[in-house]
Amino acid sequence: MDLSELKLETVAVDRPHETVAVATINRPDAMNAMTDAMFTELEELATAVDDDDTVRALILTGAGDKAFCAGYDLAAADTLPSLGALGMLELQERAARSIAAIRSVRVPVIAAVNGAAAGGGLAIALAADIRLAAPSAKFNCAMVRIGLHAGDLGISWMLSRLVGHARAAEVSYTGRPIDADEAERTGLVNHVVPADALLGEARALADAIAANSPGGVQLSKRALYANLEVSSFGAALELENRGQALLTRTEDMVEALTALGEHRAPHFTGR
Repeated sequence: MDLSELKLETVAVDRPHETVAVATINRPDAMNAMTDAMFTELEELATAVDDDDTVRALILTGAGDKAFCAGYDLAAADTLPSLGALGMLELQERAARSIAAIRSVRVPVIAAVNGAAAGGGLAIALAADIRLAAPSAKFNCAMVRIGLHAGDLGISWMLSRLVGHARAAEVSYTGRPIDADEAERTGLVNHVVPADALLGEARALADAIAANSPGGVQLSKRALYANLEVSSFGAALELENRGQALLTRTEDMVEALTALGEHRAPHFTGR
């Protein structure tokens, strides 16, 4: 199933043009909080993007001007004790799969964080490759304040790799929020931009990515993530060598060299 066939209730999908998709978490009356249905739909979104060869970049944002995503919808929290331990584990695993699905999308993902990104909402933002934030954005993993731990949905792994262990430890143990200025200063977000320009900046960035060779961009993403986990410089070189050798055999590589010689912009097809 590609994006044109996708029918979602908690996420709205727009195509400003063929190569870029914008997915908006669409529960503004509930601060775009996550539900069981949203976990499933985020996985469906990720699968549809991967199945649609025309998509070269995905933008994630939240509806309204208050929240990107405020985490799990606490309106449903009173039903959680009735699930029992195994039921809670199943719910947690569904939520975790949705984050893993976003993080593993084959094309670059840009989070346009337009407000609060708390709990699971922070995990969604961290799962993106690039984060842009409005000045009102706040990032929060305050689970310790409600008797849980901050290592939820991959946050402990992703946050420490973005801002370093010591800073991740501080915000995880205290539960204090990170505002947009601190997020930019510490590398949690790439740029802070005015709220009314946020989506436009995200689209411009997506367009700049989409203008490049799809194969080159996708293998760049694979290499960057794989190198977070490989154990040696030699292993990283081996991974990069294989990717480069593969790309030299593509039609896009031939087109790039031809366009360079003809002093024109290349037309990449992903072949």
